[in-house]
Amino acid sequence: MSNKIADDRTSETDRDSYALADRAEEGKISDLEVGKAGSQPELEQGKLVDAVWGTIEGDGPNYRSLSWIKATVLQLKTQVGLGILGLPTAFNILGLVPGIIVIVAIALIVGWSDYVVGTFKLNHPEVYTVADVGYMLFGFWGREILGFAFWLQIVAVTGASFLSMSVAFNTITEHATCTVVWAIVAMVIIGALASIQTLSRISWLGWLGLASIMSSVITLMISLGVSDLAPPGDDWSINTQIAATPSFIDAINAVCIIIFSYAGTPNYFSIVGEMREPKDFTKSVIVGQTLMTTVYLIVAAVVYHYAGEYIASPALGTAGHTIKKVCYGLALPGLAAGGLILVHTAAKYVFVRILRKSVHLSKNTPTHYAVWYGCISITSILAFIIAEAIPFFNDLISLIGALLGTLICIQTETYMWVWDHWRATNRGSKKWYALMAMNITFHFIGWFILVSGTYAAVVTIHKDFQDGALSQPFSCADNSGSN
Repeated sequence: MSNKIADDRTSETDRDSYALADRAEEGKISDLEVGKAGSQPELEQGKLVDAVWGTIEGDGPNYRSLSWIKATVLQLKTQVGLGILGLPTAFNILGLVPGIIVIVAIALIVGWSDYVVGTFKLNHPEVYTVADVGYMLFGFWGREILGFAFWLQIVAVTGASFLSMSVAFNTITEHATCTVVWAIVAMVIIGALASIQTLSRISWLGWLGLASIMSSVITLMISLGVSDLAPPGDDWSINTQIAATPSFIDAINAVCIIIFSYAGTPNYFSIVGEMREPKDFTKSVIVGQTLMTTVYLIVAAVVYHYAGEYIASPALGTAGHTIKKVCYGLALPGLAAGGLILVHTAAKYVFVRILRKSVHLSKNTPTHYAVWYGCISITSILAFIIAEAIPFFNDLISLIGALLGTLICIQTETYMWVWDHWRATNRGSKKWYALMAMNITFHFIGWFILVSGTYAAVVTIHKDFQDGALSQPFSCADNSGSN
């Protein structure tokens, strides 16, 4: 108990020190005032000493420069990308009303997890990734297991980004070259952009990516509303259902697709870790989660209403040959921006693990650059291998959502809250019991979805392979059709 109190006091001191250093950077206090603050162990004569990054000074990258607005944009771009392209398919499986209910429920559960990330960081400033949480909660093996799951999830989602970009290139160029070549082009573009060192410096790409994805899905919705999907001479109609009756396997796969669209939570550790004022993180989560869920509901419902069972995968290919090209052309910058944030986050996790507590971590030394660019390169290559080894969009995102998304977006964060509040001062109050019950319930919901969703994804992938419905690994074949 005494250690917990000491940690809380240290956290308060850290937050005050960070705020003072930020004010000094912005010229709101004098150097003399900063010098006085230097008596605190977290500050050295105008230099910020962060619990993760060490001493941050002028001759190195400033890893504590992210505003809450930029943090919100990065959260949105981390989430609103590949996931939104699978949501209409989930509605087609579940039906309109169950689809809306599942999106809202998952938004609330994962939104709580996002909030917990921020409060945990304030209580424990030394945490930078979910691997650090694993070490704090479970020791060496906790760090390695959660760290690997976190890294693998991001790399796998990056692979899905490469896959979607190869679909876009094939669509726009009408399969001008081998699909593997397009995946390599995507890897090079994303890897080069991801090598920018700080999240603050790539936040403008988040704005660009968000505008890109939104313009593509808005174009898709408008085109579906004003055009007829039916081929000339065919007698058929679009069927939409208020509530569908899918099999358990199909239903849980749809739920996992929706979870994937919210599975950016582990990236939030890095975002709050680079904010000027970590206490503003809750504000960014509320704004980001509200905007994100609103967009998801509108896009999924509108596209499903107009396309019904004829939704393509990814959804941008739904509205016919010409509009498909337009949609993918508009989406390309957004797909690249989402991929670069993922590569950047995965590479930085390894980068910090290698150089933590070293002077090379926050200084522009040859070692700093060699390790950083090495991490970017290895991450990009591994993501490319995943993209080509599992070259089918819906099955891949369903598997990622089930196997990795729930573990580090639901179970980990709910356990973090329980661990941090088990001996809280308000223990025994009605509020404490209510929040404890809520977190435990969310925790076991996550485990149920992990087990059943992974089983469902594996069964579906196996069936699709047997039916010949999937592309072969590392194939040059055109992947721009509905799959």
